[in-house]
Amino acid sequence: MSLISIDQIRGAVRSIPDFPKPGILFRDITPILRNPMLFDQTLCWFADQIQDKDVQYIVGIESRGFILGAALATKLGIGFVPARKMGKLPGLVERHKYDLEYGSDCIEMHVDSFPRGSKVVIVDDLLATGGTASATLSLVRKLEGDVAAILFMIELLELNGRQAFPHDIPLGAMISYQD
Repeated sequence: MSLISIDQIRGAVRSIPDFPKPGILFRDITPILRNPMLFDQTLCWFADQIQDKDVQYIVGIESRGFILGAALATKLGIGFVPARKMGKLPGLVERHKYDLEYGSDCIEMHVDSFPRGSKVVIVDDLLATGGTASATLSLVRKLEGDVAAILFMIELLELNGRQAFPHDIPLGAMISYQD
């Protein structure tokens, strides 16, 4: 398989105006997911970011973070843990409620997602304001996980989502957009 550049992956991201509501420019990663070479190179980028961190679990944020995170965990031969919206997981869960621009939301994980002290990487498709990923970080910490990194496929720079995270945790994005 030939090596694909990040620019080629960026070129495959579709920009869809006014979705899901007017004024939003949606960054659609489905063209990458349906192309095995692009998807594999995306996973390779994620794997390269954490190769020296001795990670034991990938936490994927609902919903596109599930796709990236589960595939990455399989590629690395480690565990995958879903971080889900409230009421979607059976059994005992820990939850973290967080504020949004207009209201609030809640994210949950099973209380037995990983042993205390496990090295965890949080993965999602998009960093916008950072609210959901920051809530996931808080939840992993409640479960006494050691967050080694937080990784995104896309970062929307104008929304300053990086400000939602402590500076001592490595944060990376494969592709960034200024507009």
